Amino acid sequence: MKKVVLFISLMACFYSMTAQTEKQRVSLNLEQLFDLAELNNRSLRISDFAVRNAQQSIKVAKNAQLPSVAISLSASYLGDVWLSDRDFRNVQTCSMPHFGNNFSFEATQVIYAGGAIKNAIESAKLQWQAALLEKEMTRQNVRFLLVGNYLELFKLENQEEVYAINIAQTRKLVSEIQNKQKEGLALRNDITRYELQLQSLEMALTQVRNGIKIINNKMVVLIGLPDGTSIEVDKNILEQIPELTDENYWQNMATDISPSIHLAKVRKDQALRKEKVVGADRLPSLALFAADKMDGPITVEVPPIDKNLNYWYVGVGLKYNLASLYTTNKSVEKTKIETRMTVENEALVQEDLRMEINEAHTKFVESFSLLQTRMKSLELATQNYEVVNNRYMNDLALITDMLDASNSKLESELLMANARINILFNYYNLKRISGTL
Repeated sequence: MKKVVLFISLMACFYSMTAQTEKQRVSLNLEQLFDLAELNNRSLRISDFAVRNAQQSIKVAKNAQLPSVAISLSASYLGDVWLSDRDFRNVQTCSMPHFGNNFSFEATQVIYAGGAIKNAIESAKLQWQAALLEKEMTRQNVRFLLVGNYLELFKLENQEEVYAINIAQTRKLVSEIQNKQKEGLALRNDITRYELQLQSLEMALTQVRNGIKIINNKMVVLIGLPDGTSIEVDKNILEQIPELTDENYWQNMATDISPSIHLAKVRKDQALRKEKVVGADRLPSLALFAADKMDGPITVEVPPIDKNLNYWYVGVGLKYNLASLYTTNKSVEKTKIETRMTVENEALVQEDLRMEINEAHTKFVESFSLLQTRMKSLELATQNYEVVNNRYMNDLALITDMLDASNSKLESELLMANARINILFNYYNLKRISGTL
């Protein structure tokens, strides 16, 4: 059902793209980005193949529980034989039936192998769990990469708008100063100063637009859209500012959900299973077997008997490798060291996760404080703009004062929008670390 929904979402996206301009502009929110990445992202596709490969490994491991059946059939040409004494004297030649045939059927069923088969199957199942967890970690990283690019694209688009307004205002100011110069009320260096500022603003705008193209291209590749597609950011994203939550909430969630912690536990379990598999070499194996064989001619008699000899047998086989008494101990010790490594790694992952959550939550809290500061700055910049604008309308302020006040207001608006974006970025970073993105 989920795949059907994703498919419909994808088709709707492409429909909206073709229905718009030739530049293939498409408006996407974060959930739509995630859905498209789930369908088209190559990293997730590779992870899916790893999961399927691990599932197949379980089936392969279970094959060891099935009986082994072998059939062989052969035909051969037999030459004449000769006999001699031990000193190669008194050589005699005996005729031999020239057509030889062999048929054999043998079945073997392992009854006990020291737990090697069972533990090999369990190890394959653990590898499948590890593949699922690694896929989830890849999914979290891909989504966070999309979030980072999406929010950065939003920032750059805001900067593009601010620079465009500043450029328009600067051009207007240059035009007015040029008119004043013609009237002898301004100097040439005043014009030069603002022309240099205009060039600087235009260069900055070019860099911002190039940044938008680069990030847009990265996102298009990540979610598998056609080249040339232009992604439009959902401006309503700033209305979804999350609430400030306690650090313990995130720590507990990460402990319960984080795929990195669960993966470390699975790696430890795999090491324990490997210990049992290696230790099984020190135990005997027991198997049932049955066979039927037919050979012809009978060559153990002289002269050979030109007949088929058929015989069958069933039995129980016990096998024990005596060399394991002095070779397996080293392998067992090696696996025990590996197990201790995985135990330490699990503890390390937990420590690192706690520190990551602490750092990310601290920045999350800080971003709310920054937002309050930016809101106050915007309030002051707005008040200043209103005062200067009123004075300018009454010819009590210069246009440069008006331009400065306008720029301050625009910059404050931009910084406040970026502060909101920073809150979202830190929030999604916490979700990625905790494994809930």
